[in-house]
Amino acid sequence: MTLLSSKSDMSVNKRRLRMWIRMLRTTRFVEARLREFLRDKYDTTLPRFDVMAALYRSADGLKMSELSKLLLVSNGNVTGIIERLVTDALVLRVNVEGDRRAMLVCLTDQGRKVFEEMAREHEALINDLFADLDGEDLDELVPVLSRLKAIEDKKS
Repeated sequence: MTLLSSKSDMSVNKRRLRMWIRMLRTTRFVEARLREFLRDKYDTTLPRFDVMAALYRSADGLKMSELSKLLLVSNGNVTGIIERLVTDALVLRVNVEGDRRAMLVCLTDQGRKVFEEMAREHEALINDLFADLDGEDLDELVPVLSRLKAIEDKKS
């Protein structure tokens, strides 16, 4: 079988490539705006925001290994972020009973309060960035992206 078996396949292949480039450009644009917003408004980073979001969703806290797996980053990356969040009194680290090597991390009350404020403004920024998409657009786009995620899950 050849890489491009027919003219119609080539057309679909090119369209897939164009779709990927548009998705990538959009993602980079939105990420850049989010990074700028977090840096300017909260003197924080997108990775710190992501860690806080994961801990916010897990009220009982997460082991460091669970957190790094959830965020798809190395334990070392998570450790550095957690160290700074602990220093800022936004995260608390506690030993896991029965496992001397494991640490459980959770947001402090102050960390929850700070994250809730950031999350509200994050949502407002996302809504502003995608304001030109109406409900019908979202009803078409979200299922397609969900199918892409399902394909990704099958392949991993």
